[in-house]
Amino acid sequence: MLRALARLILRIGGWTIVGAVPDVPKAVLIAAPHTSNWDGFWALTYKVAVGLDVKFFAKQSLFWFPLGNLLKGLGGVPLNRSQAMSAVQQAVSMFEAEEHFFFGLAPEGTRALRDAWKSGFYRIAKAADVPVFLGMIDYRRKQVGVTIRLDLSDDIAADLAKIQMFYASVEGRWPEKATPIRFQS
Repeated sequence: MLRALARLILRIGGWTIVGAVPDVPKAVLIAAPHTSNWDGFWALTYKVAVGLDVKFFAKQSLFWFPLGNLLKGLGGVPLNRSQAMSAVQQAVSMFEAEEHFFFGLAPEGTRALRDAWKSGFYRIAKAADVPVFLGMIDYRRKQVGVTIRLDLSDDIAADLAKIQMFYASVEGRWPEKATPIRFQS
């Protein structure tokens, strides 16, 4: 019932689902660009529409009653953003504890324009030894989904170049707020 409702909401919103649920037991799923509060709504609607069981960090301040219960039910895990290193370890520990586990995040870490992406998704995937799947919410084409699989190499620059190529044509709700695809130094 919820799946049908989520599909209806996407259709009414004019969105097309692209890609498919990853066919691996574990993966990091990234979604970019993250420029609007609407990104979370459309991503969660997509998650329900395709039956994607994915956990994600959300800032701890969002976990108040009743929103916190809803977020947890959708896969949300509270994150204290002042302890970034512990977030990577927390995600890696979740991978180690589960046979099947998808973890999703927005590499920008926030909707605000930043100088660069945070490297947490990359460090999580490397430490957990899982592939990264590139997801998107493309407002220009009205497409939402998880598409390309990227098996990380030991060449960060080459991996980032592949990611940059994929997202070059993906447009966020507010393109002027899109964070450049490079890691913080």
